[in-house]
Amino acid sequence: TNIHSRILHQPKAKVEPLLSTLASSDDRVWPCEQWPAMRLDKGLSVGSKGGHGPIGYFVTAYEKGCRIDFEFTRPKEFVGKHWLEIKELDAGRTELKHTIHMQTNGLGALKWSLAIRWLHDALIEDAFNKVENQITGGTKRSQWNPWVKLLRKVLSP
Repeated sequence: TNIHSRILHQPKAKVEPLLSTLASSDDRVWPCEQWPAMRLDKGLSVGSKGGHGPIGYFVTAYEKGCRIDFEFTRPKEFVGKHWLEIKELDAGRTELKHTIHMQTNGLGALKWSLAIRWLHDALIEDAFNKVENQITGGTKRSQWNPWVKLLRKVLSP
């Protein structure tokens, strides 16, 4: 289980329209400026297949403006789900949360612990920055740790 959460000091109504742009040509969530774009063959709809980089999945549930659930299809050693959700905490605070709940088999455990987890953590923080900056007008940016920088250099095409 891997969980990222950020409290945004904004009402949910200001955050939720961004979620519907995920994997679109006007994606306002995914940090495609720095990472491989998220692609879904049928957009944000149940059954839509796609992924980003070496990670594949399909949409298993979609509640507009609230939650998107995905099930992994690759790497084959990743068995489980991940989801992105937006929750209203009160009138002026919203929680943005991404959760992975999966088991890794065989080489999947090694891939996850040595590389994918590190890249995933950096990517999600960049996505949360992108959302936060759009709704606040800020310029928040996370610094990648040296391991993430090295992995990106070694694994880039």
